[in-house]
Amino acid sequence: MSDIKLPNGRPIGCLRWLFDVAKWLAGVGWFGAFTGVIAAENSLFRFASLDDRSLGLWEADRPVLVYNHGIIRKPGVPERLARSTYVHPLYGVDGEVLTDDFPADHLHHRGLFWAWPHVRVGQLHYDLWQLRGIRQEFERWLRREVSGPEAILAVENGWYTGSEKVMAERVEFRVHPVEGGTRAVDVAFEWQVLQGPLSLQGAEGKSYGGLTLRFAPGTNTTIIIPAGQIAQDLPMTNLPWAGLSRLWDATGQTSGAAIFVAPDHPDYPPQWLLRHYGVLCLGWPGVREATFEAGQTIRARYRIWIHRGSVDARRLQEAYDRYCRELKNGR
Repeated sequence: MSDIKLPNGRPIGCLRWLFDVAKWLAGVGWFGAFTGVIAAENSLFRFASLDDRSLGLWEADRPVLVYNHGIIRKPGVPERLARSTYVHPLYGVDGEVLTDDFPADHLHHRGLFWAWPHVRVGQLHYDLWQLRGIRQEFERWLRREVSGPEAILAVENGWYTGSEKVMAERVEFRVHPVEGGTRAVDVAFEWQVLQGPLSLQGAEGKSYGGLTLRFAPGTNTTIIIPAGQIAQDLPMTNLPWAGLSRLWDATGQTSGAAIFVAPDHPDYPPQWLLRHYGVLCLGWPGVREATFEAGQTIRARYRIWIHRGSVDARRLQEAYDRYCRELKNGR
């Protein structure tokens, strides 16, 4: 049996085989405790800093994602659009880059990010979407660990207007291993209002504002919702999930990703804006303003479901149903 090697050069082929056997035994009800020990001690996930601004995650020798906790700038782009606290690149199961950052058509788009075009604190208006007057700033790591076969990254950020912190933000990523050509990345948010009243609102006539996934350049784009493939862009539409796949310019392969919304999400199912140029935008609370008092906490959960090749509505619905069952069972 030939060994696979981690980025640090350590061979893991035999351990990988033991882990797979243990998973199979657990699946038929045997040696559950043994499986937990193998997974915890020999997980294929590994965190490593790329530099003082970005933390990477790998599964064996394949990149999974990069969390940018420091300030990211691009030459020739206004300093106002320097950004942090977002995921880019997010990778497909074969290591292809799924996301874009500083795209020429929307310089403020930034991989997998979460922001609102209308943030009001008292009587003052800010734009977290285009980074006008308010910013998200990394403060500390809460968790950065491998737990069984999963990797968990949790961070605490703050929303700042000048030197004043108006929102405390906690984000947790729970990354699952590749299974059957797919990967699940669960994302949980907790926002605590520090300065209120604080209002959030999506873009007028479009609804974007919230979790957003900006895709890398590609062609042959398909967007799927529960009703099936859509031919036109879709604004202000309430949906439990949506997915996009395309043929990537950089690699010539087809893959994609969907965003699943947990059933306990506020105002479920929320509004969306879907664009064939390559973006899935949650629109919560949508075009109607939602106001929160100081001390109030907002929670939202999602799954980013990454897949090889193209998928249809039936496959996406099955994956979404599985996500809902896992949530119901407390996973």
